[in-house]
Amino acid sequence: MTPSRSRTLWLYTEPLHAVVYFEERCRGLGRAVGLKGFWMGYFAARTAPMGRVGPGVAAAALGVFAPGMVARALPSAWEYVSPDRVIEERARVTAAALRQLVPSVEDLAAKVNDPLMAMVEDAPSLARPLFAANRDLAHRSDPVERLWQLVTCVREFRGDAHVAVLADHGLDARESLVLAAATDRVDTAGIRQDRGWTDEEWTASVDRMRHLGLLDTSDRVTEHGVSKRELIEEDTDRLAARLLRPLPRGEADALLTALAPAARRILDSDVLPFPNPIGLPRVAG
Repeated sequence: MTPSRSRTLWLYTEPLHAVVYFEERCRGLGRAVGLKGFWMGYFAARTAPMGRVGPGVAAAALGVFAPGMVARALPSAWEYVSPDRVIEERARVTAAALRQLVPSVEDLAAKVNDPLMAMVEDAPSLARPLFAANRDLAHRSDPVERLWQLVTCVREFRGDAHVAVLADHGLDARESLVLAAATDRVDTAGIRQDRGWTDEEWTASVDRMRHLGLLDTSDRVTEHGVSKRELIEEDTDRLAARLLRPLPRGEADALLTALAPAARRILDSDVLPFPNPIGLPRVAG
């Protein structure tokens, strides 16, 4: 199946954004600003654009993490560092990572920052908290920092849409992960641990998914489960497609063409693991 242009936009922007989770210096961001460990740094960096949020707001916005896991990081992270400091360090290290991984990234930024900005500025912020918070940071003076911030806006716009779609389909955080794992989008053991759910919590969600007919008695995904997952992705694509509205089709296609080589270069490096918890495939497009 040929991916939609909306999904292609994600496939070509997500690798640039994802260096913040996997590139070595980016993974050390939390400790660099005085936080305790990777996950405290992750939650602080991901939510810093929203200000000094607590675990309830953060867990609701992020959509897939166990509340207890979030609560171990927030709000205590803000006792060590301000959101503004995290934002500045995040911009610095991600730009440095992109400059190393994609030697032509300065040229790429010159080509794509304007159309990306046009999309981001035109997009609605209603019911999109992570997108709205990140859009306020988009006008950075360094072009590569701006590029990373803009692709982050694109990913958070889609992410906010995806969380809304999951809720609309009646799935909670755990159930959405169980279904993603059952359809081989992510690794079961890895995603359960990475998102902070206990064995007991995971088993309870598996039981409910059986009850809903999404898994069979052997915990394999049913046809109904496959259809449900495909519909979730299609609905996410549909909502995320709003980003492309301000660009004429030719300009949108030119943007995707310009982004593709950088995305492939990052995917071909050893920075991102496969499989990974964000469900990003090894081949972009």
